[in-house]
Amino acid sequence: MQHGRRPKIIVSFGTRPEAIKMFPVVHALKAHGAFDTRVVVTAQHREMLDQVLKMSDIVPDIDLDLMQEGQSLDALSARIITRFGAVLDVERPDRVLVHGDTLTAMMVSLACYFRKIPVGHVEAGLRSGNIYAPWPEELNRKVTAIIADLHFAPTPRARQALLAETIADENIFVSGNTVVDALLETRRRVIANPALAAAIEPLLKRFEGKRIVAVTAHRRENFGAGLTSIAKALVKLAQRDDIAIIFPVHPNPAVSKAMLPLLERIPNIALIEPLDYPNFVRMLDASDLILTDSGGIQEEAPSFRTPVLVMRETTERPEAIEAGTARLVGTSEAALVAAANQLLDDKNDYQTMASKINPFGDGSAAHKIVEILCKRHLP
Repeated sequence: MQHGRRPKIIVSFGTRPEAIKMFPVVHALKAHGAFDTRVVVTAQHREMLDQVLKMSDIVPDIDLDLMQEGQSLDALSARIITRFGAVLDVERPDRVLVHGDTLTAMMVSLACYFRKIPVGHVEAGLRSGNIYAPWPEELNRKVTAIIADLHFAPTPRARQALLAETIADENIFVSGNTVVDALLETRRRVIANPALAAAIEPLLKRFEGKRIVAVTAHRRENFGAGLTSIAKALVKLAQRDDIAIIFPVHPNPAVSKAMLPLLERIPNIALIEPLDYPNFVRMLDASDLILTDSGGIQEEAPSFRTPVLVMRETTERPEAIEAGTARLVGTSEAALVAAANQLLDDKNDYQTMASKINPFGDGSAAHKIVEILCKRHLP
């Protein structure tokens, strides 16, 4: 760092989940003012990323706009590393912050490594122990960890996973997960301005008096038989007249092809377009039960005291299982139906899950991350 100038930090992300979890970090860095903060997006996801940027009042300094329809993982990887590398050559930052387990995180980290630019990894240390589940996210995260010199672990368990991989203790910081910051901030905005979540309200009114079961499904390892099995389970659950299922369908054609033929004509199942984040938060807040194969929802829902059934064989967020805020049920039709009915019918079991504390933090993660960056970069 040259004397007299503020350290330059690039915050990089490319998908909707990254944008949700990084907008509190961007806001905290800019509010602090000690850093020259630049936002560079790869736009690995386009429309869903743009929704979060608009909601969070973030205008990227550089938008690489790399998304292409039907892109392969290797082609996207090549575009990220070469295009982001060119940005690094011009910007010459003192540090780059990446998030989580995406191709953006891994390839941006590699581009930084080739230039000996330090990388800070937000949401470091999550592990399932299987590089093919979640695929390709598990390996993306592990490679990023090898390169990063600052690891912002959301939980003590994530810290232990990093220590087990011989990451130096002094470079690991338990910060909590920034998704809780994003969730609570977004709920505050929706309460102050209900129009932000106006899209979901007609649906909630239509299903008034019913218990809301929210569903999300998009994991690559569930494509094919897994998604079909999930759809069949939802058909059976929808036979209950006391529930309504709200399912924002992921834009990947593999998801809609599995879901629409079985589910689109059932009156108490609403298949809807993906929700922007304020409407999504409102849906979570209104839900009685959540069925998901998403990672982030396992971290978000406990802040609203909503039980989660995880439709995967493994999870890199075992803290949720251990804390009792989520249960791992896989994608078997019978297992899914049984687990959902158990919670919907057993008030004591439901209340036990709903009363657990969120193990992923209290909403102060972004502030802690900025404090650590100050200690590392400021005189």
